Amino acid sequence: MAERQALVRLGIDVGGTNTDAVLMNGNRVVAKVKTPTTPDVTSGITTALRGALHAAAVPASALGGVMIGTTHFTNAVVERRHLQPTACVRLGLPATGVLPPMIDWPPDLRETIGNHYYLVHGGHEFDGRRIAELDPGEVRRAGRDMRKKGIRSVAVSAVFSPVTAEAELRAAETLREELPDAEVTLSHQIGRLGLLERENAAILNACLQDLARRTIGAFRQALAGLGITAPLYLTQNDGTLMSAEFAERYPVLTFASGPTNSMRGAAFLSGLRDAVVVDVGGTTTDVGALARGFPREASWAVAVGGVRTNFRMPDVFSVGLGGGSHVLDEPLRVGPRSVGYELTTRALVFGGDVLTATDVAVAAGVADVGDPRRVSHLSRDLVARALDRIQAMVEEAVDRMKLSPDPVPVVLVGGGSLLVARPIRGASEVVRPDHFEAANAVGAAIAQISGEVDRIFSLDQVSRDEALTAARREAVEQAVQAGARPDTVEIVELEEVPLAYLPSNATRVRVKAVGDLAGAGKPSGGPYLHQRFPAGPARGIRCGGTNPYSTFGPGRMFRASGPMHPPPRSEG
Repeated sequence: MAERQALVRLGIDVGGTNTDAVLMNGNRVVAKVKTPTTPDVTSGITTALRGALHAAAVPASALGGVMIGTTHFTNAVVERRHLQPTACVRLGLPATGVLPPMIDWPPDLRETIGNHYYLVHGGHEFDGRRIAELDPGEVRRAGRDMRKKGIRSVAVSAVFSPVTAEAELRAAETLREELPDAEVTLSHQIGRLGLLERENAAILNACLQDLARRTIGAFRQALAGLGITAPLYLTQNDGTLMSAEFAERYPVLTFASGPTNSMRGAAFLSGLRDAVVVDVGGTTTDVGALARGFPREASWAVAVGGVRTNFRMPDVFSVGLGGGSHVLDEPLRVGPRSVGYELTTRALVFGGDVLTATDVAVAAGVADVGDPRRVSHLSRDLVARALDRIQAMVEEAVDRMKLSPDPVPVVLVGGGSLLVARPIRGASEVVRPDHFEAANAVGAAIAQISGEVDRIFSLDQVSRDEALTAARREAVEQAVQAGARPDTVEIVELEEVPLAYLPSNATRVRVKAVGDLAGAGKPSGGPYLHQRFPAGPARGIRCGGTNPYSTFGPGRMFRASGPMHPPPRSEG
């Protein structure tokens, strides 16, 4: 019985329009729920939790884990709300003084958190040599000044701290002596090589500390109120999980977790490990690429709320197209404005007064939601032109995500993917798997644990094989410490880049290790029936089987029939 309970997971993903929840037993979706996202986010999550348990008709004690992908922290940065005053201590003098911390931030965001920073001596060269000796007295003076200003959150950054974290660790120890109640974020624990972008990520993380405690505390209370004692996890922006305790310390790692959840869910449901994923929601369409079953990472600095960062982020192209997108005529426009989570009250088919993309799909007969009679007055010409525009927007996004002109498989997921009813130009095949509309929550439910290393090695001091072995070992250790089962951890990404512009025969090594959550069975991709079709000029997109959930309104549920048990091994 204990083994069976450990396999039961509840995945939740919060989108701009809907909050989706699925309950999975092994590889099988037992129940799923879609409910409108609420302005406070948390109450919508609670509704989804309660609905999934009710739909599955299983006790809360059966859950082995609850996995949540949330937009709380991204929204806070974008909206400039719920951010606490934060100071940055940079260890780099006598270098780095020309470009102070937060110099490239939007002025309103910089002022929201106070624009507090301190430059002190310290930091290292790429090979570990000190730029200058760390002066504890400088750090103490900075800490005393913060105490006078009432600052309780601090970000510490040092030059080349991913190579050696000594300066940041010593500075943090000194700051905690002066500010025992403060939260201290160290840049080497979040970002990669690149001082300004890594520092930015650390500052963003620091200013979210209070919100992280309140939000995750609310999640815990919601679980306790439903009698759920299973461990709580949050999804990261690389498609893996972190514990609630880890998320409280590093909320910035949840940025862009929504698209990664959808891509991981698409890989699992379709059985494809390399493909382009098109996730059409209620407000936006996110297009990303799968590489070996995981989201392809962006190779450049990604801006969050106007701030450049360099921690791991998915390579995603977003366009303002979704089920709730406004449709305007003369001239024709689809999006980017959207009715969002008010779709079920403001769209024409639900009795509202706003013409949306969903109304167009219903009028064209490609979607079956609401009351079709309410859109029977729409002209065929407007409907045809709007569908043409939607198709063109999707095809352009897919083309931008491809790395070559060769056709690639395309997986359609998200409730709004019903808007795409034709073959996609540039696709070798188009797959819309069963449970496509809940791929984001499925991705959260089946997520694994990861560990990552990004270091520079001097090959004058160690051999190449020794450097790679050390990086692999460190990545595996990080994954295990984060909660992965040791016997399941494997290296899924290894990148080696010789740095010709540095002396000492330096090379940069990035390694990512992934393993299954301790106490859970391994989810294998592709257990669901679906059909694949070549994207020929006369072929449409079809799905195998019946998917009643695709026509559900707000708060509607799906429950699988038959006994709840893991599928036979041959389905994996």
